[in-house]
Amino acid sequence: MSRIVKAGLIQLKNQLPTEASCQEHARAMIEAHIPYIEKAGKQGVQMLCFEEIFTGPYFCPSQDKKWYGLAEAIPDGPTTKLMQEYAKKFNMVIVVPIYEEHMAGVYYNTAAVIDADGKYLGKYRKNHIPQVAGFWEKFFFKPGNLGYPVFQTAYGKVGVYICYDRHFPEGARALGLNGAEIVFNPSATVAGLSQYLWELEQPAHAAANGYFIGAINRVGTEAPWNIGEFYGTSYFANPRGKILVKASPNKDELVVADLNFDEIREVRDLWQFYRDRRPETYTVLTDI
Repeated sequence: MSRIVKAGLIQLKNQLPTEASCQEHARAMIEAHIPYIEKAGKQGVQMLCFEEIFTGPYFCPSQDKKWYGLAEAIPDGPTTKLMQEYAKKFNMVIVVPIYEEHMAGVYYNTAAVIDADGKYLGKYRKNHIPQVAGFWEKFFFKPGNLGYPVFQTAYGKVGVYICYDRHFPEGARALGLNGAEIVFNPSATVAGLSQYLWELEQPAHAAANGYFIGAINRVGTEAPWNIGEFYGTSYFANPRGKILVKASPNKDELVVADLNFDEIREVRDLWQFYRDRRPETYTVLTDI
């Protein structure tokens, strides 16, 4: 009997003008997600993930400390607590990407991982933080300090990579070595910058490491920054690097796919990348 996991991704546009308060943004985005969470639950989705910093706009084109007000504690903040209730209600693993306040003045781009019984399992903090025009993330986020954890959930082993992380194959391999069967990558990425890489890098990570990828992007444009259009096209890729299902480029959407986790062993038994890797020859990666 095949080991099938029904997984889902939610891509949504920002709900309010950026002039709204952080509290208004969080309330509006959570309210917008709830119908999709419930839809996923009714469809029997067993693993679900949202877009990067899902409780607000992608505020990093600015360098406005107002947005520190969007950050909250994990796991004791209200959003993680609420999602624990939904996870338990629908017997569904939920990956919750939010802006984390560790302490006053120390903030991380983080995703909480909640098991199907509502138990908080832990979190991943984005390791690679860009600092280029339109993406002034170092103003808002401290680089992650939790490594590349993998979480044993009711349905499988879950890893998380966040947006810009996807450009770095080292962490993608570390997640595989740590046992990930699926890696979720919640993102906020716009047309004209790295769109050609969107369907290249992550399927390559899936194939190189023999696991599933769930790639999530937001949709729409966000004034006044107007750094480009978030092009959606959230998708799942299998361990062979094949895209299984893909969302539209411009619509709020729930994407659902049945993932056969037995394919992981099949692919790894065929392509022996873990057996044939030569870590003793890779010291240059840390020496430079």
